[in-house]
Amino acid sequence: MARSIPERELRNENAKLMDAVSAGETFVVTRNGEPVAELRPVQSVRKTFITRDDLARISSAGVRIDPGGFCRDLDDAVDQSL
Repeated sequence: MARSIPERELRNENAKLMDAVSAGETFVVTRNGEPVAELRPVQSVRKTFITRDDLARISSAGVRIDPGGFCRDLDDAVDQSL
């Protein structure tokens, strides 16, 4: 749950709030009692490492690719002639 803070607190307590955001907290900044912005940690879009458990879970999804169909799809999408 995001905590609401007034714009004044953001200005006056900037360093303290940045530490809290780094620790995972989210804040909704208000101006005259109306929400105007959200201050939250940046979420990494791409993992640089995948755990064994994650790999096992993903690979157990049972997705099968038909090699012949895959090649046909590629041939249809890309001109293979020189």
